[in-house]
Amino acid sequence: MSKAASDVILPGATLGVMGGGQLGRMFVHAAQAMGYRTAVLDADPTSPAGLVSHAHIQTPYLDEAGLAALAREAAAITTEFENVPAAALDQLARTRPVAPSGAAVAVCQDRAREKAHFVGCGVDCAPHAIIATAEQLAAVSDDLLPGILKTARLGYDGKGQVRVKTRAELEAAWAELQQVECVLEKMLPLAYEVSVIVARGRDGQVVHFPLQQNLHRDGILAVTTVPAPNVTEAVSQQAYDAAHQIAASLNYVGVLCIEFFVLADGRIVANEMAPRPHNSGHHTIDACDVSQFELQVRAMTGLPLVAPVLHSPCLMLNLLGDLWFPAGATAQVEPDWAAVLALSGTHLHLYGKTEARKGRKMGHLTVTAATPEAARDTALKAAAILGIAPF
Repeated sequence: MSKAASDVILPGATLGVMGGGQLGRMFVHAAQAMGYRTAVLDADPTSPAGLVSHAHIQTPYLDEAGLAALAREAAAITTEFENVPAAALDQLARTRPVAPSGAAVAVCQDRAREKAHFVGCGVDCAPHAIIATAEQLAAVSDDLLPGILKTARLGYDGKGQVRVKTRAELEAAWAELQQVECVLEKMLPLAYEVSVIVARGRDGQVVHFPLQQNLHRDGILAVTTVPAPNVTEAVSQQAYDAAHQIAASLNYVGVLCIEFFVLADGRIVANEMAPRPHNSGHHTIDACDVSQFELQVRAMTGLPLVAPVLHSPCLMLNLLGDLWFPAGATAQVEPDWAAVLALSGTHLHLYGKTEARKGRKMGHLTVTAATPEAARDTALKAAAILGIAPF
């Protein structure tokens, strides 16, 4: 048996995941379907992934005893949340294979480092400036306004972001963000937004899913459409090439998502990356022959990666907690799932969260059909039933 083959972690072993959210839950489902046992580390006793895993270690991410318990349980470990401390992944990596590495996750956790990494890879990103001191704030070029001020760390789903048009608004926004290190990005004339999800193995093999076109509302992904309706072959190839280059430069192992802006003039610029499966890739469970979560399992265990095939055009709708509080309702109301599921090609995924809150991701609905037009038509009908604004 070759060394590469002997290093493969086969079904029957236990796979660990740092983080207990919905991405961890879908990873656990994929791992279990392939015959693996699973262990989740998350402090929340009702975490979506913890509730369906074979083992749930209920400790904070940096708890020494918890990390030791996960290392004893799991033959290999991954993460489902970009803000899991890189130091915890580094500690686990002393005794177990960890994918992605703490070093790669650390780049993704810091917008300043992330921008520098894009530039170092030769991948365009929006003009920007780092603001960590009053002097850097004063030195910001007027050319970067209007812009978006983002905290360098711990921001996602539109959190830690303020749009600014003037220097006065910029100064007020930095104060509002507690004067932590921030990145000011120039606002660019966008045509649309896309994302690429790649999986990279230990041997450097990289595969990717078809480009996804995304619609965000209030900083949160609302709709993903595949095939991407507005994308040219040239734009797709640029995005694939950039994503492969970024993954290789990080010596990345696992699933990585890169979000891009496509500008009005056809150029693409990298926005940000997530060191894990991504909301825009949830459609892969129902519309592709292999999901992003199965590729996450394959990459971390050393199993072969296969190029995914989209077998059905689709749209994915994010289901936020707002849907449980329709206008005029005096109490929480369960959406009419029966009416939605009466539509052909609908696939409902609810994440097992115990409480609906506005802005909270409660689930997603993927609509598959024989044609993109049919998928969109059904998705609009489902949106109307659920109270989601048309798109």
